[in-house]
This record gives sequence, structure tokens and C-alpha cells, in this order.
Amino acid sequence: MYAPMSRYILTDLDGTLLTSGAQLSDYTVRIFNDALEAGAVISFATARSYQSSMAATSRILWRYPLVLYNGSMLFDPVHHKVLGGHWLENGKTNEIISIGREMALVPLLFALDDADRERVLHERLTREGDQRFFASRPGDPRFTEVSLLQCPPSYRTLIVTYIGLREELEPLFHAITERYGAEVHVHFMRDTYIGNHYFLEISHPLANKEHGMRLWCEHVGCLPEDVTVFGDNLNDIGLFKRAGTRLAVSGAHRELKLMASRVIGSNDEDGVAKEIETYYF
Repeated sequence: MYAPMSRYILTDLDGTLLTSGAQLSDYTVRIFNDALEAGAVISFATARSYQSSMAATSRILWRYPLVLYNGSMLFDPVHHKVLGGHWLENGKTNEIISIGREMALVPLLFALDDADRERVLHERLTREGDQRFFASRPGDPRFTEVSLLQCPPSYRTLIVTYIGLREELEPLFHAITERYGAEVHVHFMRDTYIGNHYFLEISHPLANKEHGMRLWCEHVGCLPEDVTVFGDNLNDIGLFKRAGTRLAVSGAHRELKLMASRVIGSNDEDGVAKEIETYYF
């Protein structure tokens, strides 16, 4: 049976809406802007920050809240205002940094300062994954090098992110999950852009796309079952658990395809935009 689409639409970005080159096609930009003008309530849920998201998607005239940092933060793109989120407490953040340091691993600390500005604190970047991640964001004002990484008392932790090879990060993954269990949300996933590298991300237990979608629904006035979601990777499972219609792009992870209402065209085939065009136009 053909899965119907709702006027409430939430899509992942990397691997789903963005092409393999982390860009938007002119066609996708046109369809999204036309659908927004036609009354669709469209937004995205991403692991990216606002700064990084806009670098890739600013040609779409977003008007509804954005789910950022894998659900850690809900952001108003019109008034540039933090609407809500879930922050990892500072004490736990610094404990996790210490555990990583014992394994010769130092993370990137994504946080909000006391003026709601996004910050990325880090020590000198010497590892390949960190260097390539930084290089992919030239001129990004969020990045600040510190001599010894700690979360300042006035900051709110969004995500503690380790980038490395699987064999490097697996011992840390096990150490953190064994120590904290359900007290934190841990996401361990292969990166889309840095070859052979993985991201190990630790955040508040409710800082995931499932709870990010719930916050989003409260702000736009719908229920999760009213929403159509698009995704490709394991961090989209939370969206697929609750949404009424779940569309996986053709290159999606097998587990996500098993949860999907339907599999659609790939991100390089404008799969998401074609579905929206079919429904609205």
C-alpha cells in the first residue's frame, strides 16, 4: 500500500536530502521553497549545528523550527533563537572528557555559551579525523582552541564528539556505556564523509531525534503520528519509531529500511524532493 504523505515533514540532511557532495540540487531547492509557500510544514532533523546546516541548505527559506545536534537543540531560524533542548550536565561532561583522556582521546565539545551562542571547544587538533572535520568548516567562528579541555560552568553541553577509527573508539564506547548506562545517550556511527572514521557522540539521554521531533511537534502543532519523515542512517531510528509515515532513501541502512513505510530514490536522485513534488504538485 502506498504510504500517504502529511503536510508535516521532517527530513534528515546528510545522506538523505543532501547529495553525496553535501549539497542541494537546484531542483530540490525549488521544490522545497514551492512546497513551503503552498502550506507544507517542512523542516529538518540533523546531527549538524545551525552554522553547518545553513552552509549547506541556506537557499531553502526555512521558517519552522530546526532540530539540531541530533535532537539536543530546537532552533528558530527566523528569529535566530534557541527554543529548547536537552543539555548534558557539566559534571558528567567533564567526567567523560577525563575517561577519554585516559585512552589518549580528546573530543570536540559542542556547547551553548551564556548568550546562547554555539561553541566548539577543543585542544590542539592533531588527529586526522578532527583535522579533516575542522578543515571541512573553513572560517567557522564556533571553533575555539583551549590548552586543557573542560566544560565551563556557564556552558550547556550539546554533544561530546570523538572522531576516530572504529578500533580506537570502541573501548571508549564500552567504557562510557558501562559506566553511565541510560544516564546518557551514546551514538556510535560511521561517518559519511571521512573515510574509515567513526563518530562517537555522547549527550543528554533525551538528546536524540525522537525527542527532538516531539519538541518540534509541540511547536508546530501536530502529533508525531501526523509527521512524514525521511532518513538514511541509524541516528534516524528515533524519527522512524514515532512518525506516521517513514520514508527511507535507497541507500539507507538496512535496519532503517526494515522500519520504513516505503523505500524511495536516493539522495543523489533527489528522492525526497520528488516525493514532495508528487504530493504537492
